[in-house]
Amino acid sequence: MKRRSKSRHWRSAQEKDPWVRRARTEGWRSRAVYKLSELDERQHLLRPGMTVVDLGAAPGGWSQYAAHRLKGKGRIVAVDLLPMDPLPEVTFIQGDFHDAAVLEQLMVALDGKADLVMSDMAPNISGVRVVDQPRSMALAELARDLAFDVLGRGGSLVVKLFHGAGFDDYVREIRRAFKSVAVRKPAASRPASRETYLVARNYKV
Repeated sequence: MKRRSKSRHWRSAQEKDPWVRRARTEGWRSRAVYKLSELDERQHLLRPGMTVVDLGAAPGGWSQYAAHRLKGKGRIVAVDLLPMDPLPEVTFIQGDFHDAAVLEQLMVALDGKADLVMSDMAPNISGVRVVDQPRSMALAELARDLAFDVLGRGGSLVVKLFHGAGFDDYVREIRRAFKSVAVRKPAASRPASRETYLVARNYKV
């Protein structure tokens, strides 16, 4: 009964969420698109001709926005454990990019270096902070490691982080690898959430 009650509460909150309603009206796949669009407007992340990797892509809001910004000029490779409906101008790979076979598919699809790696990955939240925080940091570390492997000089990384254990160490490591690093909380992030987004620009290689 408690699980059903939580599910009803979540659905009710979704229906009342102005960002959800706006996304439906404007034809975006998820409310998360407004987080990326704000980061893009402030940091100028996306432009035609880029090669972009979208980690944790489903249901596809970030890839959809990236395709809109690239205007058919560039390459977008999206990866997720979950299925994702096709998007024009987006190559989707279903699987764990930490798996060697999936990583090989990703590298083939990239066919060179990337200009931007973006990750909106988050674990299934248990509500137990000492469990959830290490899981979220592990996903952020996977995104970081992939970015270090595939970004070309001058590339960028956008990754979701949650404030807590490991956060400060992660930011310090990223600062050593990029010339410019900012931590942002977009307006579309729920006020009660500990989520923020790290935006790193100009990879030093």
